[in-house]
Amino acid sequence: MMNNTASVLVLVFLALTFIMSAHDKLFHWSDNMAWMKPHFEKTILKNFVPIAAGILVFFELLSGILCIVGCIELYINGGRMFGFYGAVYSCVTLLMMLVGQRLAKDFDGSRTIAIYFMVAVLGVFWLS
Repeated sequence: MMNNTASVLVLVFLALTFIMSAHDKLFHWSDNMAWMKPHFEKTILKNFVPIAAGILVFFELLSGILCIVGCIELYINGGRMFGFYGAVYSCVTLLMMLVGQRLAKDFDGSRTIAIYFMVAVLGVFWLS
């Protein structure tokens, strides 16, 4: 387990990030839509915000669950498959978010996503 400490920390970080984000979107859907619809009103996503948010929630949950299972797998037998896919799906999820922020011309939001992306790519590297 000691050899995997950094990988576990990255996976826990990603799991917390995405599960908490999905939880917020699911349990405060109307508040999120009230923010997202105006945010994307001048983009090609303007008529698809609820669908795009639903797809994003799916990927956030998938990423978070894979990261949690990856931590368990690392602890039980040192396996890296679930953690690797958790980190990869985290990267895909963040790229989806980045596209949205760039379309909305939210450059501060894009910069924030880039920080999370670096952590996720580090996880992919360590777990590959």
